[in-house]
Amino acid sequence: QAHFARCFPLAGQRGRSVPSERPGGTEMRFRRHQEAAENATWGMLAGFALALLLLVVAVNAALALAVHLTLPFIDGYPPLFFETNTALVLLFVLGGCWIETLRLREGGPHVARLAGARPADPAGPLQGGRLERRLVNVVQEIALAARTRPPAAWVLARDLNINAFAAGWSADDAVIAVTQGALERLTRAELQGLVGHEMGHIVRGDTRLNTRLIGLVWGLQMVHGFGRSLVARDEQGRFHAGALVGCALVAVGWLGWLAGRILQAAVARQREFGADASAVQYARTVDGIGGVLRKIAGLPPLDAPRAPASLAHLWVAESRGSGLLGWRRWLATHPPLAERLRRLYGRSVDV
Repeated sequence: QAHFARCFPLAGQRGRSVPSERPGGTEMRFRRHQEAAENATWGMLAGFALALLLLVVAVNAALALAVHLTLPFIDGYPPLFFETNTALVLLFVLGGCWIETLRLREGGPHVARLAGARPADPAGPLQGGRLERRLVNVVQEIALAARTRPPAAWVLARDLNINAFAAGWSADDAVIAVTQGALERLTRAELQGLVGHEMGHIVRGDTRLNTRLIGLVWGLQMVHGFGRSLVARDEQGRFHAGALVGCALVAVGWLGWLAGRILQAAVARQREFGADASAVQYARTVDGIGGVLRKIAGLPPLDAPRAPASLAHLWVAESRGSGLLGWRRWLATHPPLAERLRRLYGRSVDV
């Protein structure tokens, strides 16, 4: 119990209710969350600037090598070679960020549609309607416990894994999307824990941070996408004249993809512990979110429509659970499930 209290000071013990906050405590807690989110935003922007600088250097080096290979008889480089390369990289990356951020102005609904979700239909037929009605009721209950506006409930109807995410700029446009597998496999208490986890992200300001992160990651991957378009064959199966330059951009653009994944991991990983604590606080039991994580860890991932990689940091858990090995641990957007369970229960938990 002492270990749990240190890890999650705001949450109640297993099976016990959470004490009420002191008058003014909600406002103070909100300010702390907002300050933490603001600090994380500045850290994220600093990481993005560093990644962009490294990408500019790498692109210039790769294109300089491509010039030497294709035009070995030329002494030096064309006028404004490096300046033009730098301007194009900035145009692609920053322009991609700006365009994707414009797409995201709708907030949570746009992100949910991007992931393949649809609004929950409580009036739907038979079993599906009953499960989605239960989801809508649970979202409203947890919002009441969190003292916030209920977000819209969405469903990833074709995804049979157990997972969920929250998205949106604020509580006004926030959504909580839950997979069909979670609706079918989780008990009501576990669904409360899952929704409580995502509600924690909304209340703590994580969803706004994560929405910004989607735009940044999208921009960092633009160079790789442009390179792939240059190496694509035409209708006659022939390569374009700029195929070699495209190969260089694809290779270097991989660094943008890697930088995006590192940025996702750096921003998202530690914030999952806070959301787990919120799940215990709002659902008033450890076994809700604890049961969800144990089921995720114990079930093999199933085939499902793949959401864009730029959304990887939004999920309650990665699809491969705690089985990440080697270098992939450094790119993981979530802590290992075993560590999250250990913090929840204060001991190692078998799954």
